[in-house]
Amino acid sequence: MVNVMDLVEEEFIYPGTRACAGCAMALIYRIALKALGPKTIITVPASCLTVLHGMQGFCTTKVSVLHTPFMTTAASASGIVASLEEKGLADEISVVAFAGDGGTTDIGIQSLSGAAERGTNFIYACYDNEAYMNTGVQRSGSTPLGAFSTTTPGGKKSHKKNMPKILEAHGIPYVATANGSYPLDIYEKFQKARKIKGTKYLHILSPCPPGWGFPPKDTIKIGRLAVQTGFWPMYEVINGKYFLSKDSQKYLDPSKRKPIEDYLKTQKRFDKITREEIKNYKQYIDDQWTEIRKRVENY
Repeated sequence: MVNVMDLVEEEFIYPGTRACAGCAMALIYRIALKALGPKTIITVPASCLTVLHGMQGFCTTKVSVLHTPFMTTAASASGIVASLEEKGLADEISVVAFAGDGGTTDIGIQSLSGAAERGTNFIYACYDNEAYMNTGVQRSGSTPLGAFSTTTPGGKKSHKKNMPKILEAHGIPYVATANGSYPLDIYEKFQKARKIKGTKYLHILSPCPPGWGFPPKDTIKIGRLAVQTGFWPMYEVINGKYFLSKDSQKYLDPSKRKPIEDYLKTQKRFDKITREEIKNYKQYIDDQWTEIRKRVENY
């Protein structure tokens, strides 16, 4: 297990970025780059991460970054990998696609599916802030049930798309979920993914203060509540085998989970959620953990 003393001291993001106060994505990115190291090439679509990187002609990172159109993130990563393989550098340099949920679950899913089907050797990381935050908080396929967005003013009427499960169905060697409030877990999973050949997929919950409607000081608390209520289980699927992450293991016991209301009431986006939707959430969480228990017991 990784502890805080294992983290690389070098910072790969310069201070003074344009990320919002309390942005979990900025923390996720900082920790991921520490795990990946300087021999890394990042490709990024239109997203909050392009805002963090800065205006044209400048970049806030010490690693190379390619900005690409919304739908082409995995395709551009595939091109970078092919170029490195041609030059004999593929074993030295990590290629990482870093995209939001809109650019992953919706607009970018076709190029990601194609790359995964081909087994392209790169990491795809989705930081999931559960809407198109950079363009005005429109709903995405990853927006959860009952959440307000500018395109679901009465609250979204369906649960979020299970993107990790979709990628697992491609038969890739590594799929993991993580959470911006658990940086050591993020660090360990990126380090692990870097050493595995083939397509690797990480889906990371990224609490967003302006989009979700909570004070910036509460980012870590709210991310942890997502895990503590059972809404966001953290796990790995390695060559088809399911492993529940340490910080989620105790929530196999339903009595250890906090009520889902503790999570929903912290965010203004759920102000219009109905009792029926809360009941739906409880069943959704129970069903999710019933399936998790079966998978854990099978191994």
